[in-house]
Amino acid sequence: MENLRTQKIRAEAHKLLVEGKVDVVIGFKKGSLPSKMQPFFAGSVEEIEQLELNGLCSNNLAVYLNHRPRGERTAIICRGCESRAIQTLVLENRHARENLTLIGVPCIGILDGHKIEQKLPGSISSITEEEGQVVVESGGVEIRFDRLELLHDACLHCEHPDPVNVDVMIDEAGWMTENSLDKSYCDAFRMLDIAQRYEKFSREAERCIRCYACREACPMCYCEECFVDHSRPRWIESTVERAGQQAWHIIRAFHQTGRCVSCGACERACPMEIKMTYLTDLLNQDMKRDYGFEPGMTADQVPPFAALSEKEEQYFHQQDGDHVC
Repeated sequence: MENLRTQKIRAEAHKLLVEGKVDVVIGFKKGSLPSKMQPFFAGSVEEIEQLELNGLCSNNLAVYLNHRPRGERTAIICRGCESRAIQTLVLENRHARENLTLIGVPCIGILDGHKIEQKLPGSISSITEEEGQVVVESGGVEIRFDRLELLHDACLHCEHPDPVNVDVMIDEAGWMTENSLDKSYCDAFRMLDIAQRYEKFSREAERCIRCYACREACPMCYCEECFVDHSRPRWIESTVERAGQQAWHIIRAFHQTGRCVSCGACERACPMEIKMTYLTDLLNQDMKRDYGFEPGMTADQVPPFAALSEKEEQYFHQQDGDHVC
């Protein structure tokens, strides 16, 4: 039996398609594996019945807007991180807000597949969710876990699980409580000395195989040609060498400053289970402290590193309009 949230989502999606307000609804449907849901593009009333939403929906759906035809009228299921990513994409002129219908759903947190596999190394037959619990069947045995212990780390750190500036809100409370939010992990990193920070960073970076799954999963990585793919000029070493591994993660983090919505999609996509979102979280803390800015929280405030005032523009150009740099 579908959960109440799924029923409400289907009803709203059905209404939008029947009334001809949208061309497609982006959401999730069951995947081929019991631990995976897959992104789904419902373009007809019949397909709406496949839409589902639960804790196994690990992708950030905002990334798929970057691959849709311009001008398409799109409805998209939005949790907190997706709504903020979409708002940032709109501010960066990637999408016209009038072509988007955001169906907001307060987030209940995403289950971490790696954590589930570590607890149950054998094959998994099914995963279901009940009140505050996750029920996993493996080898004919049913095992119950507290839901919080299986949540992805990004969800445990999340400060904004509820969607912002959406068109329709599916009225159901989010999962976050004051006791479940981990506010200390960035502070713990700042307290380390330089050698300890570098050791932590290099330990993660050296496991990188440069597959760029993190880039493909990120809504904010939409450049037609990434800096790492440039050959003239060649910005960084492209092979699996320490200098290239570290440069990739450092430069990508700076590109995400004030834009990353801390959804953790990059970490969930990483086959090496590399933890790097703390870099952008640290930079976003600086953005909030120095500029009072949080990514995707307002509809009119452009990320500080993406904003260019008239005075700053004159700095980069000579009086006759020729480029200085």
